[in-house]
Amino acid sequence: MDGWYVDDRCTNCDTARQLAPDLIGEVGGRSRILRQPNDEAETRRLHAAAFACPTRSIRRTSGQPDQALDPFPMALDDGVLLCGHNSRHTAGANSYLLLRPSGTAMMIDTPRWSHGLAERYAAAGRVTDVLLTHRDHAAHGRRYADRFGARLWIHEGDLDAAPDADRVIRGLEPVEISDGVTAHPLPGHTRGSVLYLADDRYCFSGDSFYWSRTTGDLEVAESVTWYSVEELAASLARTAGRLRFEWVLPGHGDRRRLAADEMSRRLRALAERTRRLRPTPIDFRAVRW
Repeated sequence: MDGWYVDDRCTNCDTARQLAPDLIGEVGGRSRILRQPNDEAETRRLHAAAFACPTRSIRRTSGQPDQALDPFPMALDDGVLLCGHNSRHTAGANSYLLLRPSGTAMMIDTPRWSHGLAERYAAAGRVTDVLLTHRDHAAHGRRYADRFGARLWIHEGDLDAAPDADRVIRGLEPVEISDGVTAHPLPGHTRGSVLYLADDRYCFSGDSFYWSRTTGDLEVAESVTWYSVEELAASLARTAGRLRFEWVLPGHGDRRRLAADEMSRRLRALAERTRRLRPTPIDFRAVRW
């Protein structure tokens, strides 16, 4: 009988659980299939999880997932697509395509590299810019930028991860990338962490903060804040009042859409909670996805 399972390559990155949370759960520090799909919609969700998983650990006992059910790039709404096909070289981070009114697009962080995937993403719109949120997600940035003929962006604090970037964001002040798209330096997770705000609607937060299914709120991953949780607190205190958005679209952790006023309230509360945090040892298991 055909069924699904998770193989022993799983790194517990949470990618698959974001896409099929009712079918895949965390058991013993790894993803596990909670139950088999009951209908076509559930089968499609498991296929999305399989094609996003960076280690290809979501498996069918009868063979490979059905290539015709690869949904990526997958629309989250009419302005942004989830790239899927997450890369082991970015610790399984999510990446996105931001669609612009001109018919062009921007890529925020990068999926795994392949020529076939690049062709697929380019079909969504001519990609003008590849925006890196920080050093952990810099893998494949140059290859995608060169393939698209796009500009590669990174902050000077993480420039050694992409020393051949075409545009370098400097300092702490917001930088306009293009009409409606602004980079906000947010040191904390790394020295050069940046979030990108688009159209007062989308916040591509990198690994600075995310939506937690466990707490039902915005959270910071304090146990994997590499640079300084105190700097992250200062960044959020400086920036929270400037940001207005509906969607939080992180590299790791869940995505969420709320009314802009509600999201602003939660972001200010997050800044206050983060102010009270103190450094802790790095511990991936402590993240409350």
